[in-house]
Order: sequence, then C-alpha cells, then structure tokens
Amino acid sequence: MHCDALTATGAPQVTGARLAAGGCLLQCFAAFVEEGGIARFSSLADKFDVLCENEGYHRVLCAADVREDAVNVLLTSEGGAFSSLKELETLYARGVRMAGFVWNTPTAAGYPNFPDYAGLCAGRVPPSLREGARGLTEFGREAAAFMEEHGMIADVSHGSDALFFEIAARKRPFVASHSNAASVQNRARNLTDEQIALLADCGGVAGLNFCADFLSDDGSAEEQRAAIVAHARAILNAGGEDVLAIGSDFDGIPANPFVPDPSGMPRLLALLADEFGMRIAEKAVRDNFLRVVRDVL
Repeated sequence: MHCDALTATGAPQVTGARLAAGGCLLQCFAAFVEEGGIARFSSLADKFDVLCENEGYHRVLCAADVREDAVNVLLTSEGGAFSSLKELETLYARGVRMAGFVWNTPTAAGYPNFPDYAGLCAGRVPPSLREGARGLTEFGREAAAFMEEHGMIADVSHGSDALFFEIAARKRPFVASHSNAASVQNRARNLTDEQIALLADCGGVAGLNFCADFLSDDGSAEEQRAAIVAHARAILNAGGEDVLAIGSDFDGIPANPFVPDPSGMPRLLALLADEFGMRIAEKAVRDNFLRVVRDVL
C-alpha cells in the first residue's frame, strides 16, 4: 500500500522487474511532498506517468481497472501535497485515489504522530511520545468529506491520534497504509490496539511497515523476521483477520534485511502462511486491501 519510489535517491528498491519477480498484483506509489505544495506534487505525478510508460505498469483509477495479468499501480499522496479543495481536485484529476493528510510535520489538513519531529530527530523527544490533542484542521475535515464524495481512500499513517479518531468516527473504510502495532514496538508511528480495532470496525486495513526501527530495536535479519510475525499477530489479535495488509514503505526506509525489496514478497507470504495458515496469509497480502479498493473506489 505504500512506497516512495517516486522520490527515492540512488538505486531504487522498487523496480518493474522486482515487482514482477515478487508476484505483485498492485503497488501504490506515493507522491510524497515535504515542501513545494501542489507544484511539487505535479512534478511527481509527471514522473509517475513516465514510470508507467517505461515499465509497462497498468494504472488503476477504480476497482474494475485491476487486471490479473498486469502489475497494477495506484497513485497516492503523502504529506503536504494539497492545501485547498481546488488542489485536492487536481490530485484527483491526476489519478490520486488514496491520500494521506500529513507526513511528520503539520500540514494545512492536520497534525502528525509526533508533537515535535525536529526535537525527535535531535534526540530530545522520546520516540514513544504521541500527539494526542491536535487532529484534523477544519480544512482537513473538508478534505475528508471530499474524499468520501469522490471515492478516495483516506490514509491516516503519520497522522496524530486525534486525527485517527476523527477519521474513524466517520464510519467509512480507511487505511493506515504503513503502520505497525504499538503493543509490540512502542513508537508513535505505530497503532494502538484500540486504533486497530476501530480500523477493523470501519472495514479498513493496516499495512505492515518494514522499517526496522518500527518493528524492533534489533535490526538483524532473524529478529526482523520474528518482529514481522509479532506485529502481524498483534494486528490480527486486535482487529481480526480482515484488517491485516502490507504497507512495506519500500524506498522510504533502509532495506529491511528480511524483506529488502518486492522480490522478497513470496518469502513473506510463506512466513505468514506458516504462522497463520494460507487463508489468512492470502487475505493479508492481497484480499483485504482489494476489498477496500472495491468498497471505496
């Protein structure tokens, strides 16, 4: 449900060859905008158009567009890509069908997980400290309504607890595209059991994030493997078998030693099948997110 290949520097983790090798049916490409607003988004949307042409990706605008014989791709947005309804209309016109409200710093739409991201980077703020009070702005609520009216998936990853609960209160399917379980690794970027349960009640999904720090303090391949299982189990226990999905965050994170790029996804499917059975594993890696796509798009 998430990768940062459009803004990756150096050799990308996500390539057409690796998506094909991993058996990828659908990959979301995020237009991540830290600064530059709609102009920056537009340049990334142009880059996405070129990427689709060069790699032969099949673009998805609605659920019926998903083809079994192609690597399907969906354009999404993250961070400060829009600051008005007119700009959100531009995103929709360019093909965005899933949109986040924030990254790690406040936007016109809302507030992030971290109350002080600069302080966290400087080592002054504990990574477990969560932003609880500030959520969506008034414009953010207008944006959420726009998404509902136009068939766009709301993405709460990076959003504050208050932002999460405001979106959940709308009782529509939404996603946390790349967020893990706080009960396993207590980081502000991870979801509490209460949030996972609410996400499931709304018909949404949480995508496992392969960022090593959000999984475990131990970055070894074996510990990362065990941590992926632990987070998957925690999400399943809190929300049931319909809420677990795959977020990855490829190209937005250092390569995870257990699943470094999309070609390693069959290994992940086998791991989940060994732990939870093939039916639940297939729902996690495919069917749960496709259900959200059908319900919303």
